[in-house]
Amino acid sequence: MADIIDGKAFAADLRGKVAKGVAEFSAQAGRKPGLAVVLVGEDPASQVYVRNKHKATVGAGMESFEHRLPAETSQEDLLALVEKLNADPAVDGILVQLPLPKGMDENAVIQAIDPDKDVDGFTTASAGRLMTGLPGFVACTPLGCLMLLKDRLGDLSGKTAVIIGRSNIVGKPMAQLLLRESCTVTVAHSRTTDLPEVVRGADIVVAAVGRPEMVKGDWLKPGATVIDVGINRVPAAEDGKTRLVGDVDFASASETVGAITPVPGGVGPMTIACLLYNTLEAARRREGLA
Repeated sequence: MADIIDGKAFAADLRGKVAKGVAEFSAQAGRKPGLAVVLVGEDPASQVYVRNKHKATVGAGMESFEHRLPAETSQEDLLALVEKLNADPAVDGILVQLPLPKGMDENAVIQAIDPDKDVDGFTTASAGRLMTGLPGFVACTPLGCLMLLKDRLGDLSGKTAVIIGRSNIVGKPMAQLLLRESCTVTVAHSRTTDLPEVVRGADIVVAAVGRPEMVKGDWLKPGATVIDVGINRVPAAEDGKTRLVGDVDFASASETVGAITPVPGGVGPMTIACLLYNTLEAARRREGLA
């Protein structure tokens, strides 16, 4: 049976390290790091995410600035708020919760964020910095995946990695991070010919495709390390109930691979922990303490 990679425990440890770093920063800079979160509209899932981010931010000893705007807010007003936060010396990181209400240009809003405060790592400037090896911020989910991989495997140099999924949020930045670690990287996707055979050659598999239990155990190399980014809600055995599963068929995969993240309890907890990590790093850079 595979070893279970406990993202929940790792994230708790990372949050503790961030809290210690926040205390040190506050003593040196005379202020707390500040994270501004902007929520537009009443999307229920987004409200839960924002609430969790606020709780984690305050728990780490940071300032949490919440801006809740009605769904009918104009794009101009939202962009004006982003510009105000860009200029606010108390704000080190800015996060605009997605999705935005219909009719808003999400890309225009994200690109308006100062790259030095882009703790979500979503701007094209952040993506360009990652690709060219310049200091910048990496999207929180792939950053968390990398931390789990390095904790499990140590030096990743020379490993063969397959990433299933090519999104701007996970797949593409994950590929750049693993290239930076001197892995040999393949980005696979829905058009990949003979996907199981491609995956079968990988020492490291990162599944981020959004299809419940798509990756089967016989797709995977014995002893491989599997990071399952998928969070899919599917019907449970009891009528009317649902359960969360990943993009990997955990039952069959865990019979083959060396280590695997569970869903839930794997990559998920790392995302907010890495948001706090990025915010502290942003504050340090802005104060010249990095």
